Amino acid sequence: MGQCVTKCKNPSSSLGSKSGDKDPGSKSHHKKVGGGGCKEEPGPVCGKSTGDLLANGTKTTEAMAETPVIATLSADPRKDDLLANGEDFSLLHIEELFSRYKDELDDAILEEGMENFCNDLCVDPAEFRVLLLAWKFQAATMCKFTRKEFVEGCKALKADSLEGICSRFPCLLLEARAEDKFKDLYRFTFQFGLDSEEGQRSLHRDIAIALWRLVFTQDAPYILECWLDFLTENPSGVKGISRDTWNMFLNFTQVIGPDLSNYSEDEAWPSLFDTFVEWEVERRKKEEEGRCSQSPSTETEDNRGGGGHQTGVTTD
Repeated sequence: MGQCVTKCKNPSSSLGSKSGDKDPGSKSHHKKVGGGGCKEEPGPVCGKSTGDLLANGTKTTEAMAETPVIATLSADPRKDDLLANGEDFSLLHIEELFSRYKDELDDAILEEGMENFCNDLCVDPAEFRVLLLAWKFQAATMCKFTRKEFVEGCKALKADSLEGICSRFPCLLLEARAEDKFKDLYRFTFQFGLDSEEGQRSLHRDIAIALWRLVFTQDAPYILECWLDFLTENPSGVKGISRDTWNMFLNFTQVIGPDLSNYSEDEAWPSLFDTFVEWEVERRKKEEEGRCSQSPSTETEDNRGGGGHQTGVTTD
C-alpha cells in the first residue's frame, strides 16, 4: 500500500508506527476478549420488615410479610447484543470501534483514521498483516474502510476490539498459506490496488511491483526477484500491468522451473512473459560468461607456478 498497504501513491515509503518500540507480537495483543467486557448486574434483593422495639424492650408484632423490592433493571444493550447474535463479540462494540477512527465528514475510515488504526494495532501500515486485514474486510478502495466493510470484516474475524483483531493475526497468516486462500488473496490484491474512483483497469507498474513484493511476503517464489528486476529495468517499456498478466503470473510461478527451461512460447502466456524469459536467459548467459572470463586459465596458473614450461627459446 504505498505510504501504507492502503495508499500506493508512493510504494517505497511507509507511514511507520507512532507506537515505536511496541512489539506487535507481544502477548498483550493476543489476549482474547470474551463477551465484550460485559459484567453481570447484581440481581434484585428482597427484604423483610421488622417490628419496632418498644421502650420497655418488648417488640411489637412482627410483620413477617415480605416486602418485594421492585428493581429498576438498567438493561445493558451490549449484553443483550451478545445474547442476540449468539457470538463472543458485540456489534455495538464494533460500531464504537469504527466511530473511533471514522472521518468527521465521511461515514468511513480514511487515510488519517487508517494510520491511527494501524498505530493502535501496533502494525506497520505497509506490512503484510494490514493487507490481510483489508482482504478480510473486502475493502474496495485503498486507504478506506466503509462502515459496512469494517463491521462485516470484524464479524468475519469475530473480533470487536483492538485486542481481538490483534489476536486473529496468527490465524490470518496461517490461512493465507493455504493454496486456495492465497489465490483468493492474490486476486483481491490486484483489485485492491486499482483506483476505483478513476475507473482504472490496470495497475501502474511501480504499484504492481510494490504489491507483488507485499502479497508474496510469506512464500516468495524463486523467480519473483528476477521478474521484478525485469519490470524495474523495463526493457519492454511496460507502463501498466493488466489483470490477466497479474493472474497468470501466479500460474507462471507454479509451473515454470527455476531455470526456465520448460517455458514454451507456444503456450497461452502473455507476451510480456515471452519478453521476460528472453531477457532473463540472456542476462544469465552474460553473467556466466563474465564469471568464466574472470577465472584464470589452466595455462596461466601453470605459468604462475613455474611448471617447467619452456619458452621456446633455444641456446647454442
